[in-house]
Amino acid sequence: MHEIALAGGILHMVEAAAAREHFRRVSQLRLEIGALAGVEPQALRFALTAMMPGTCLEGGEIMIDEIPGTARCLHCGARVEIESHAEPCSQCGGYTLQATGGAELRVVDLIVFNG
Repeated sequence: MHEIALAGGILHMVEAAAAREHFRRVSQLRLEIGALAGVEPQALRFALTAMMPGTCLEGGEIMIDEIPGTARCLHCGARVEIESHAEPCSQCGGYTLQATGGAELRVVDLIVFNG
């Protein structure tokens, strides 16, 4: 379950931002996870929730926006949405898809308090 390692990295990044920007608490953490990122959103949420106690994220809300995967078909040139790298082109049925988006895992924003 690599989501535990990802959660640890996200928590480290947020704690470093808190030290640098002098805030004490995060009331909301918003993430974007692409369908092709290889990350299970619910497992990442669970791992983050388990790691929150005693950190600036304690008691904060975790928002996860799931972004669809996108690809360009090298056979027919169509731009299509995909859920995995194993899908065929929805236009021509070919398997020559080149991913163009949806492989990201990003911290989008934080809502913080200084008090």
